[in-house]
Amino acid sequence: MSYDVVILGLGYVGLPLAQQAIRAGMSVLGFDIDQTVVRALAEGRSHVDDLSDTDVEKMLAGGFLPTSDETLIGQARTAVICVPTPLAEGDGPDLRAVLGATSAIGRNLRPGMLVVLESTTYPGTTDEEVRPRLEQLSGLTAGIDFHLAFSPERIDPGNEVYGAHNTPKVVGGYTPACTDRAEAFYGRFVETVVRTRSTREAETAKLLENTYRHVNIALVNEMARFCHELDIDLWDVIHAASTKPFGFQAFYPGPGVGGHCIPIDPNYLSHNVRSKLGYPFRFVELAQEINTTMPAYVARRAQNLLNADGHAVRGATVLLLGITYKANIADQRESPAAPLARQLAALGATVAYHDPHVTTWELDGVPVSRTDDLEGAAASADLVILVQNHRQYDPDQLARIAKRFFDTRGVTTAREAHRL
Repeated sequence: MSYDVVILGLGYVGLPLAQQAIRAGMSVLGFDIDQTVVRALAEGRSHVDDLSDTDVEKMLAGGFLPTSDETLIGQARTAVICVPTPLAEGDGPDLRAVLGATSAIGRNLRPGMLVVLESTTYPGTTDEEVRPRLEQLSGLTAGIDFHLAFSPERIDPGNEVYGAHNTPKVVGGYTPACTDRAEAFYGRFVETVVRTRSTREAETAKLLENTYRHVNIALVNEMARFCHELDIDLWDVIHAASTKPFGFQAFYPGPGVGGHCIPIDPNYLSHNVRSKLGYPFRFVELAQEINTTMPAYVARRAQNLLNADGHAVRGATVLLLGITYKANIADQRESPAAPLARQLAALGATVAYHDPHVTTWELDGVPVSRTDDLEGAAASADLVILVQNHRQYDPDQLARIAKRFFDTRGVTTAREAHRL
């Protein structure tokens, strides 16, 4: 049997991609080294927010085959790498998963195959790390015997408007013919495909997207600090500035940045600039400094709110609402709730949480107390902090019943609330 595509890495990126390919009538093989994930998918159980169990069952009915058998990779015409690239020591990407997936493909690579890297990484990875390994293991030559390209993932978990089908897909090949092949592949199930000159431009485009957001979020986070000191309502300022129909895009402050993209990806570019050119990418490094200190700033503001009422933070009960990195999903990757809870605990507070998407939460191996009684817990806590505004919350109502309510998302209008 042959497959149109094998997708290596069945997580937040790979699984939605597989779903869209199945919907387009393609035969899809899903490869993952985590056998627990493979078994769950084979039984019709999803482990990502954007796909339900029913979605997985429909994929299986459409011919989707999850597997940990790498020998099946050779039966696919295209192989797409969608594995994670966390930060390693020194703020560069940890490429172990990418290189592991590359090796699995290289051992099974056949002439004429297309290999695409989607995992976010530094410019040059496709050409300098993936290509040589594929060529060495297979004995084939990129651009001649097989095609090679980079296409950055643009999955936005929880986004109900843009998904794999209608989000434009950037592709850059090792050769123009490689770009042609990648464009033809993605064109089968993505509305718009955007070509770049080479793999390096495609790799850098992804980092520019996230660096743009990282820097602008840092800008408003820094403004939040001095606007509070100057008694200026930054949320009102942003609303007013947003009425300009050109030249401005609204970004909003918060308790920190989370997910894989914003707190991690720009560091790949900064690391690459430092290691190859010998000087810093100052915007990224300053943005990182500002954004990573926001949980500590929120903790100090919480301490001040308690002190203003003559209540010490030591021994106080602080309830965190929403501990995921983004609203209305269960994903906790790099969530600012974790460093915020650590800061509060270090000040002596007793931390509890409520989150409709997270049933258990541990910090450094220690379980955090969870409540199911949202309004009861909000009324009894010494301080309630809205960290993530899930749709299940009515912030104004919660602010009215809480002793003290700190809104880090700027969504309250109730006079009882204190906003970031």
